[in-house]
Amino acid sequence: MAEVRVKYPVFGKYPVDEVTFKDKGMEQYVVLGTHLVLHTEGRHASKEFGKSKVDMIERLINNLMRKGKFTGKKGKATKVVMDAFAIIATKTKRNPIQVLVEAIEFTAPREEVTRLKYGGISVPKAVDVSPSRRLNIALRNIAMGAMASVFNSKSKKRIEHALADEIIAASKGDPNSHAVSKKEELERVAASAR
Repeated sequence: MAEVRVKYPVFGKYPVDEVTFKDKGMEQYVVLGTHLVLHTEGRHASKEFGKSKVDMIERLINNLMRKGKFTGKKGKATKVVMDAFAIIATKTKRNPIQVLVEAIEFTAPREEVTRLKYGGISVPKAVDVSPSRRLNIALRNIAMGAMASVFNSKSKKRIEHALADEIIAASKGDPNSHAVSKKEELERVAASAR
């Protein structure tokens, strides 16, 4: 019997039924609205490909907790994402989940570099990136871009506004976005290693 998943609106406001994907390869790895509370308590951590069962918004929240003052503070990180989505909704007049999906599609790299050893020599080689890794890299770069714009600049921007601006810029493919520039840099290095 097939598992039927109920779709819940994210944060009780943003419906996930109307979200569309242009990148069909990543669509099956983007999980949306399957949990009422975005806190799975690491129950998928020890399972193979368990990350692919975790809601995408929770994965964004977990990426915000990597370093800085949000380390281990999931409640604070969740509040930041909620506020950032509210800012995105007011600035763009669109569903912030759709804007985030478009940002992920623009910032997910298609190629990266690995090192192959021939004898004692290490040679860079361009390889295709799997869809689940593309999603991981995109979410990580979006979160790191928001953190970098807050903690590494002289502007007194709040993290909610920085995350909203990073997601909006990435959804438009703006090269000033940290995540888009990281993707282009990674693909440029991969193109030179072909």
